[in-house]
Amino acid sequence: MTATRRRPLRALTRSLAAGLATVLVATGCGLSDGGSVPLPVGPGPDGTVAELEGVRITVGGKDFTEGVLASYFVEFLLAAAGMDVSDMSSLAGSNSFRQAMITGQVDIGMEYTGTAWMSYMGQEEPIRDPQGQWEAVRDADLEENDIRWMPPTTVDNTYSFALNREAAERTGVRTLSDYADLVRSDPSAAVTCMETEFSVRRDGWPGLADTYGFDAQTVPVPIMQPGIIYQATAVGRECTFGEVYVTDGRVKGLDLVVLEDDKRFFPVYNLATVIRGEVLDEHPEIEEVLAPLVDVLTNEVMVDLNMRVDVDGEDPAQVARDFLVEQGLVTTG
Repeated sequence: MTATRRRPLRALTRSLAAGLATVLVATGCGLSDGGSVPLPVGPGPDGTVAELEGVRITVGGKDFTEGVLASYFVEFLLAAAGMDVSDMSSLAGSNSFRQAMITGQVDIGMEYTGTAWMSYMGQEEPIRDPQGQWEAVRDADLEENDIRWMPPTTVDNTYSFALNREAAERTGVRTLSDYADLVRSDPSAAVTCMETEFSVRRDGWPGLADTYGFDAQTVPVPIMQPGIIYQATAVGRECTFGEVYVTDGRVKGLDLVVLEDDKRFFPVYNLATVIRGEVLDEHPEIEEVLAPLVDVLTNEVMVDLNMRVDVDGEDPAQVARDFLVEQGLVTTG
């Protein structure tokens, strides 16, 4: 391992804009004061929360499908509880969201444990136990920034490999250990599409090979743009396996089979609510309002909701509100 500080792969493009994002947030440029909640909601069966009625709060989020959905979950639940919610979802990248939280332009949102640990906090090695990783970011953010981490959901938008249904049946591969066995026995049968950075980074392909004990040099590896990998894997002509994010909606939309990371090589990216300490201290009821998200959000749920947006073309605000209505947490207003 080199002395260069590593960041998770998804942080690369974010880091390029980190300095600019910091300046924009710090100066108040590039970010508006936020808009209104995108759709009306009414209270759930327990009604509004008297202590929160009329209290102003700004919810932030990131500009990709799952990030937008996550911010809408928070917005709708808080609005249904009676809060005056300002919408700052779809901020341009993780660094913009992070800086908005630190500077107080955003009060609350949802974040990934692995992103905070490796990208924001500059740690080189992930903690692969989900609870341990959450506790580490919780403690560090509390001490350094007074940002509070609520208990995490089981949503883990990490990396893995996937293959189409026919290939899964033909090869019998279901885990990354099975994949490693296939590579050792017949590497030509394990053609694997991946993006350039994944192919060379220690927290990608080379590290995966070391952990699972196979020779990466023996595997044919077509290099593709991330968006192309899903379709190429589904078709199965250019590659049998493809690098994917496990909660991407295209996984379900294209009927891909995601391999289990049975040795927990990849970093954990559990989704959890983060809130400025000052806000939580003044309004502790917020934690109880948002607590149901821990029970209702899973990888399977997020794959389905992401698919409705990315594959079926539905509006993310509508998808998020429909889901919360179905769970009995809000009404349509």
